[in-house]
Amino acid sequence: MDTTLLDLLRKVDTPTVCNAVEVVQGKRGFDRFTRGTMVCSAPGEAMVGYARTARIAALAPPTEAPDVIRTRRMAYYRYMSEGPRPGVAVVEDLDGAAAIGAYWGEINTTIHKGFGLSGALTNGVMRDLGDLPEGFPVVAGSIGPSHGFVHVRDLDCEVRIFGLSVRPGELIHADRHGALVIPEDVVGGLQAGIESLLATEKIVLDPARADGFDFAAFEAAWAAFEKART
Repeated sequence: MDTTLLDLLRKVDTPTVCNAVEVVQGKRGFDRFTRGTMVCSAPGEAMVGYARTARIAALAPPTEAPDVIRTRRMAYYRYMSEGPRPGVAVVEDLDGAAAIGAYWGEINTTIHKGFGLSGALTNGVMRDLGDLPEGFPVVAGSIGPSHGFVHVRDLDCEVRIFGLSVRPGELIHADRHGALVIPEDVVGGLQAGIESLLATEKIVLDPARADGFDFAAFEAAWAAFEKART
């Protein structure tokens, strides 16, 4: 990915990226984003990267032999340590709304950050909020105190996070608002799309923030705003 685009994506929020995708596509209706309210360990940070995917469970003990579970866990960590960068760990908890296992605590987040990943996206649980490493945001389904019987089930597979299906290698943007998959065919025009969107928004925002703003000022600004969007 172009470093200029990467730097820009890290500075803007996920709603801005959603809107910019539609600017590039020239229409409304983009729908590859999460649904519902998620929680974020670092509200002021956004994560950007190519998805490294896996599925876990923690509600019940694993039924496979311990050596099988350990081998798969080590394969998981090797997988997360490899692949294109920037990368994002996208991990589905198969326990869904009943999830209890906080896979994302101080130790695991520090390991993943050490591997060079930019953050984690999960429908599961996180903990150790005061001890998570800086520069590695976690966007999760909930917060909880226990790891339960957490174990890896699958890796390098399609996963589903709050209604969003993610395939390995897809480009993710996520923050406190949730997450989206950036379509491959818009990446080339995304920087221009974001810059155009921000410039257009200023047509309304600047007058609205100025002293003396009234309906007449709004009407003039909105007319200019609509003209800029056509």
